[in-house]
Amino acid sequence: MEQDKLKFMKRAIELSIQGSSGGKGGPFGAVIVRNGEIVGEGFNQVTSTNDPTAHAEVVAIREACKHLDTFQLSDCELYTSCEPCPMCLGAIYWARPSKVYYANTRDDAAEAGFDDAFIYDEIPLPLAERKIEMIPLGREEAQKAFKLWNEKNDKVDY
Repeated sequence: MEQDKLKFMKRAIELSIQGSSGGKGGPFGAVIVRNGEIVGEGFNQVTSTNDPTAHAEVVAIREACKHLDTFQLSDCELYTSCEPCPMCLGAIYWARPSKVYYANTRDDAAEAGFDDAFIYDEIPLPLAERKIEMIPLGREEAQKAFKLWNEKNDKVDY
C-alpha cells in the first residue's frame, strides 16, 4: 500500500519535471487516484496557456472530473508535488477528495520563487484592507439569481 502511494507521488513529481522542462509552466505536478488507478493528472500550464488558474492540481481535478463524469471526487485521493497554494486548496475543498498527499512545502516553493504568502496574508483581511480593491456593485439585481436558484425544484446541490 505504501509502495502504491510512493508510485503515485513519483508520477506527480515526474509530471512537475515534464511540464517545467517542456516550457509549459512552473515545476508542479499532480495526479488523482481512485481505487488504485490514476483517473486524472496534470502539470502546471500557466505560462503556456496564459491561464493563471492552470495549476497542476486544478488541471488534474478537471481531467479526473471529466473522466469520471462527476464534479465531486470524494472517493479519490490527490497526490501533488507541492503543498497546494490557496487557489488550489479552494479547488480541492470543492472537489472533496478524501486525502491529499504532497511532497514539497510552501516554504520550498517560496525558495524556488513561488511565494504565496501574500495571498495567505490577504485572505483574513477585511475587504476594505486588501491590496486589490473590492467594490460592491449590483447586489440588488444579483439577488434575483439566488432567489431563482432557491425556488428551483430540479437543482443539483453541491
